[in-house]
Amino acid sequence: MALSIPVDHPLRYFAVASLTPVLLIALGAIFGGVMALIALTYMTALAFGLDEAVVRLAPALDEDEVAQDADRLSATLAVSHFALLALVVFALSGGTGLGVGSVVVVFLSAGLFFGQVSNSNAHELIHRGDRKLRWLGVWVYISLLFGHHSSAHPKVHHRFVATPDDPNSARQGETFYDFAPRAWVGSFVAGYEMEKHDLSRKSGRGLNPYVIYIAGAALMLVLAVLIGGFGGLIGYLLVCMHAQMQLLLSDFVQHYGLQRAKREDGSYEPVSAHHSWNAPHWFTSHLMLNAPRHSDHHAHPMRPYPALRLPTAMEAPMLPYSLPAMATLALIPSLWNRVMTRALTRWHQQLSQSTHD
Repeated sequence: MALSIPVDHPLRYFAVASLTPVLLIALGAIFGGVMALIALTYMTALAFGLDEAVVRLAPALDEDEVAQDADRLSATLAVSHFALLALVVFALSGGTGLGVGSVVVVFLSAGLFFGQVSNSNAHELIHRGDRKLRWLGVWVYISLLFGHHSSAHPKVHHRFVATPDDPNSARQGETFYDFAPRAWVGSFVAGYEMEKHDLSRKSGRGLNPYVIYIAGAALMLVLAVLIGGFGGLIGYLLVCMHAQMQLLLSDFVQHYGLQRAKREDGSYEPVSAHHSWNAPHWFTSHLMLNAPRHSDHHAHPMRPYPALRLPTAMEAPMLPYSLPAMATLALIPSLWNRVMTRALTRWHQQLSQSTHD
C-alpha cells in the first residue's frame, strides 16, 4: 500500500503535518542538539502558534474520494511509528551518543508524537473495516503497552460514553491525576470483561485478544532489551508511560463533565454531538488526524478521519483552546478547573436555552 500524495492532493496537509515530526524526531534521535530542539518545538510551540495564527477551518472531505488515500497515509504512519520507536529506544539507551540534554528533549518530543499522532492514527485504524488495517492499529497500541485500548475503546467507551459506566469519561471536578489510574485500570478490566462476554456468546470458541495484548507487550519488552540493553528497556518504559499519559489526557479532555441524561427506565439517552468536546484549530486537527472533531466520530465511528465534520458551537461544546493546549492545562488542576468550570457553565446555559426554545 504505497503512499503517493501530490502537492495539490486534499490530504496534503494531513500528510505534511503528521509525517514531518517523524523525520524531525528521527534526526533529533541521531544528531541531538538543534535537531532535537526543532522536533520538540514542532510538537509544542509551533503547533500552538499555528493553531492561534491560522483561523480557517479545514473542510470535511468527500469520504468516497479520500478513503483509500487516508488508509494509505494511516498505514504509512503506523509503519513509521514502529521504525521511529525502535530508533528512539536506541537513542535513549545511549546508542547514538546523545548528551543528557538531548536525551531529555528527544524523550519529550517522542512521547508527544507517540501519544498524540500515533494514538490518533491507531485509533483511526482500529475503527477500519479492513482486518489488516485494524490489526496494524492494534499493534501500534501494543507497542505502547496499551493494547487493551483496542478492545476497551470500541466495546466500552463507544457504548457507555458520558455515563458512569465508562471509565474513560471524566467527571466534573475530577482531576487528571485521579482520572488517569481509574481510566487505565477500569478500561483494562472492562475491555477484558467485554471480550470474555463476547467469547461466551460464541460458546468459548476463539482466542481472547487480551492474550495477544499481553504476549505482544512481553515481546516488545524483549525487543527493547535487544535494541538497547537495560537502558533501552528503561527508556522504552518511560516513553510508553509518556505516550500513555498523552492518550489519557485526550480522553480526559474530550468528555470532561459531559453526561448523558438517565431515563425513567434506567437507560441513558442516545449519544449526541453535545456529549463530546470539539476543537476547530486548523493545524492540530491535521496533526492529530481530525481527532478534535470528536462528536462526529462518535456519531459515525467508521467514517474516515478526513471526512469528519466539525459541529457548530450551537450543536456541541467547543474547547477554549486546542486539544493539546487543553491537555497541558489539565496538568494544572487549579487552572483547569477555573477554565473548564466557566466553559461548562456557558455550555449548560446554552443547551438549556436551546432546549426551551
